[in-house]
Amino acid sequence: MELPIYLENGKAKYIQIYEQIKTAILNKTVAANSKLPSKRELSAQLGVSIHTVREGYEQLLAEGYIMSRERSGYFVSSFEQEWLPKTIKPPNKDLAISPNNQLPIDFNSGHVDTAHFPYHIWKRFIRQYIDEASLSSCPWQGEWALRSEISKYVGRSRGVQCEPGQIFLYSGTQMQLQDLCQFFGLHISVGMEEPGFIRAKAVLTNLGLKMIPIQVDEYGVSIPSRKLDLLYTTPAHQFPLGMIMSFERRMGLLKWANDQISFIIEDEYDSEFRYNGLPIPSLAQLDQLQHVINFGSFSKSFIPSIRMSYMILPKHLVESFEKYNVHRKSTVSRIEQLAVADFMKEGYFDRHLAKMRTTYRKKHQALLQAIEENLPKNFEVIGENSGLHIVLKLPSYLTEESAIQLAAETGVRIYPASISFIKKPKTHMVILGYGGLSLEEIEEGIKRLAESWV
Repeated sequence: MELPIYLENGKAKYIQIYEQIKTAILNKTVAANSKLPSKRELSAQLGVSIHTVREGYEQLLAEGYIMSRERSGYFVSSFEQEWLPKTIKPPNKDLAISPNNQLPIDFNSGHVDTAHFPYHIWKRFIRQYIDEASLSSCPWQGEWALRSEISKYVGRSRGVQCEPGQIFLYSGTQMQLQDLCQFFGLHISVGMEEPGFIRAKAVLTNLGLKMIPIQVDEYGVSIPSRKLDLLYTTPAHQFPLGMIMSFERRMGLLKWANDQISFIIEDEYDSEFRYNGLPIPSLAQLDQLQHVINFGSFSKSFIPSIRMSYMILPKHLVESFEKYNVHRKSTVSRIEQLAVADFMKEGYFDRHLAKMRTTYRKKHQALLQAIEENLPKNFEVIGENSGLHIVLKLPSYLTEESAIQLAAETGVRIYPASISFIKKPKTHMVILGYGGLSLEEIEEGIKRLAESWV
């Protein structure tokens, strides 16, 4: 048998041999149990070495497409079932604004400024730990050095007094929320801000937990009227509406938690970036970790790509939580943990945060100014006092869906606020994140929105 194989430059020849024979077998161009040319015959036909043919055949053999018979050569394997999967028709879906079709100006609330990131310093710390000593795994709770630095950081920046042993590292807020809920048990009731953080809602939904929507007002999440096992809230910059929880509401929530023997999950979302008003103590600081479980992340304060977050537990939960997770493995890179620990220890993290606060303040001002200059008064800005996004309330003639579509047609991507609601909202709103955009992109983006909306 002579196989129609055509070799090209630029790709390993044994891979081309393997792929073309595999395709011929799957398409039934060669029948089951057919004898393939010997290695010597095929090497002569193609003008390659016997070793090259052998590598191609061995890969086919390893994957079961061919079989070897002693002193007889190689034969196409036979299969009892059909080899090719049935073609599944994809659902009709508008891909104009899919994540893979990137638009020039993207107001994504999860993006951060990368132009001011201290690459050369970060590379130095990463290189320092790429050696044999750091290639082994770390404790599931996280590296003690990083937990110690986080303990110092939350103490000086938020007034939260905790020990390294109370801190647990995860690869994102969703991971630690899932683990925490499973620790308490899947029979529990969890209060969730309405509207609230969509990714937190997804975790609760996927776990099948009883999720109770708790309405948000101008002071933050309302005080629940019933007992809950857990209450999830983002008091520093409520997502998505952006209000900062008042001091009175914080004290009311803590009294509720104490009376009901409940726990509050305080997600310090965007807490590092505040533009107006005096700082308000965190729930964890006011409570000193009796009924508050504190969540933090490096996604906005540092870089999202390292996927590193932390959870601070009250002391009285630590022992039972560690017993529950005794067989867990760490989900966070040890090398990056050690690098972040040194980055914090040597003061680079605080300096980076200070620089980014100035950078984001300028972007925040540029966004508000561009909106004021280009959009009429019937476009209302919500949640502008902190964080890296705002919510824009649309006038009655413009729906959320049409606003997003019109924006996409001008090369601007914005995001729906409605997905954060359990019940459909009465007003139409969109989310504009500005952390990852330049000043010029912010101004140009708002001008394009004005041209398409007004």
